[in-house]
Amino acid sequence: MKDLDLHKIKKQLMKALDEKRYEHTLGVAYTSACLAMRHGERMEDAYLAGLLHDCAKCMDNEKKLQICHKHGIEINLAEERNPYLLHAKVGGYLAEKKYHVNRPEIVDAIRYHTTGRPGMTLLDKIVYIADYIEPGRDHAPNLAQVRAIAFQDIDKTLLKILEDTLQYLEKSEKEMDPMTQKTYEYYKGLNV
Repeated sequence: MKDLDLHKIKKQLMKALDEKRYEHTLGVAYTSACLAMRHGERMEDAYLAGLLHDCAKCMDNEKKLQICHKHGIEINLAEERNPYLLHAKVGGYLAEKKYHVNRPEIVDAIRYHTTGRPGMTLLDKIVYIADYIEPGRDHAPNLAQVRAIAFQDIDKTLLKILEDTLQYLEKSEKEMDPMTQKTYEYYKGLNV
């Protein structure tokens, strides 16, 4: 980690992202670091994962599909039909190949920051939650409630975000990545 130049990474991200997405990225990085401090995770890992979580967000959808096909990144039917959903998986790939992140736990936190996954690590949860609650966010349902519990109970926060996300996707009739539903069922089954 110490050999990674965060200043250089930020400069690269400024070029790869639009201004609004870059500001969001900084918010997620700082929020991830704060959550890591509170919940006992490595701040440096959380900050880096937050910083790179949307590194593929502004990439052309066709390019995301090409990267997945070329490098054997598994795509489900929802992602094939809606390639904008691939930014997390492609972001994990870019974290390794372009930004030289060699820690699988950081790459996984980037890869699963939109859908979650059953059995998430603490770092996975932190980046997933930080993406939802960072200070620039203002449109998510129950945001004040979620922010209030994020620094108290990370698992309850995760479950609440998953519930709200599923309700939003059902109302909006947007196609959902099936991993989001699997993640919700897994954590609901744990009675967190």
